[in-house]
Amino acid sequence: MSEQKESFINLLLASLDDTALVSSRWLRAHGYSTSLVARYVASGWLVSPARGVYLRKGGRLRWQGVVRSLQLREGLSLYVGGRFALAWQGHEHYLRLGEAASVTLYGTDRLPGWVTKLPMAERFEFCGRAPFDLESPRFTTETPERQLLDQGLARRETDSGLEGIVCSTPERAMLELCDGPPGAALVYEADALMQGMTSLRPQRVGMLLRHCRSIKAKRLFLALAERHGHAWLAHVPMEGVDLGTGKRSLVLGGRLDPTYQITLPGDLDEHLG
Repeated sequence: MSEQKESFINLLLASLDDTALVSSRWLRAHGYSTSLVARYVASGWLVSPARGVYLRKGGRLRWQGVVRSLQLREGLSLYVGGRFALAWQGHEHYLRLGEAASVTLYGTDRLPGWVTKLPMAERFEFCGRAPFDLESPRFTTETPERQLLDQGLARRETDSGLEGIVCSTPERAMLELCDGPPGAALVYEADALMQGMTSLRPQRVGMLLRHCRSIKAKRLFLALAERHGHAWLAHVPMEGVDLGTGKRSLVLGGRLDPTYQITLPGDLDEHLG
C-alpha cells in the first residue's frame, strides 16, 4: 500500500471508535471510492455488518453507536424520544414479552435502510415527526445545550470520552408517548409511567404544551398528572395552551375525566400493580 493510501486508511480508522459506524454514502462524500473501501474490507481493516455500512475491525454493534453515527456522522435530524427515552433515563415501563427492545427515534429525516438490517438484539422504530411545532436542529457537537433544552431535548452521555446522544427530556418524552395510537394499552402504559413523574419541570412542561399540536396528547398528559396528584402540575403555566373543544375518547366504555374531557379506562388502578 502506498504511503498516501496508508495515511488515508489511518485517518479513517482514527475517526472510528469501537462502536462507530460509517456508511457508504459518507465514505463516498469524503473521497473513499467503492473500490478502495472494498480493498479495506478485503485487508481486514473494515467489516460490514450490513450492506452499505461499516465498522472498524473489532468494533461492536451497540444501539448507542448507531444513534451517535446517525446524529453526528450522517447529520440526520433524529433523536431518541418517547418510550425508549423514558426507559433509558430510568423510568420503568411495561416489558413487552417476546419483543426485543425498540429504540424509538423521532425526527424529520427517515432512517437509512441499513439501520433495520443490522444484526442486533435491539430494533429501531422510526416514529416520524414529533407532535410539536418546534424546529429540530441538526445535532452536532457544537449545538449549544441551551438550544436543545429550549426544545425539550438534552444531550445524554453514554460512554466515557465519547460524544453524548441527543434525546427527549422526560417532559417531552411523556408527551410523545401520549401521542401514540389511541387505546387502552397506551393509557395503561402512560399512566404507569406518569405515576413516577414526580419531578418534572413545570416551566418546560408549559412550553411544550404550548407547542404541542396533539390535543389528545395534551389532555391525556394533564389528566394523568392530575390523577396522580403531582405537585408540579399546579405550577405549569397554562396561558396559550390550546386544549381544543368537545369530548375526546381513547377507549370505549371508559369514564370521562370531567376536567380534561377525555375518556379513560375505568380500571386504571388495577393496572398499576
